[in-house]
Amino acid sequence: MSLSVLSVFLPTFFFVSITPGMCMTLALTLGMSIGIRRTLWMVAGELVGVGLVASLSAIGVAAIMLQYPTLFLVLKYGGGAYLIYLGIQLWLSKGKMAMNPEAEQRTYQSAGALASQGFVTAIANPKGWAFFIALLPPFIDYEQAIASQLIVLIAIILTLEFICLLIYAGGGKTLSRILVRTENVKIINRIAGTLMTGVGIWLALG
Repeated sequence: MSLSVLSVFLPTFFFVSITPGMCMTLALTLGMSIGIRRTLWMVAGELVGVGLVASLSAIGVAAIMLQYPTLFLVLKYGGGAYLIYLGIQLWLSKGKMAMNPEAEQRTYQSAGALASQGFVTAIANPKGWAFFIALLPPFIDYEQAIASQLIVLIAIILTLEFICLLIYAGGGKTLSRILVRTENVKIINRIAGTLMTGVGIWLALG
């Protein structure tokens, strides 16, 4: 993949991942209540779920790309429009966290329960599926080998997701104090929203 594509993809997905949401807030809550080491079981389950969602989305995109090139273009530009829509929604958001980090601090008895919770949280969100289907096409060059591009993109997605989950799990009370302030969350959302909108516009002009 070209450096120009990666230079757009890396910051876009990082800021999208770092925005407070169900998975990140769950990592923060568990990190505060049961510690980082135990929270890693949830992180492992969540990464498996994200990898599954991203892989199935990528396979669907690749199948459309190979069999229906015209339909892929529709998906590509539709994905760009969806990214612009998501970016606008982030800009208009009120800066509230998806969950209150103090609301639920359950102690799970088994690693399997933690991993299952992370996995289910990752795959049960329909917005996550729609996001990956919209995000992948703009960064794929259908004139190059598709499989290798998808492997690189999914590897980057999982790496950035892992980093963001660790940031939340290890942030503890300091990070929770930052994120419960509306203005701070608004700033994060607007950075992510600007990047997502920019990718959508870049796709339309490309």
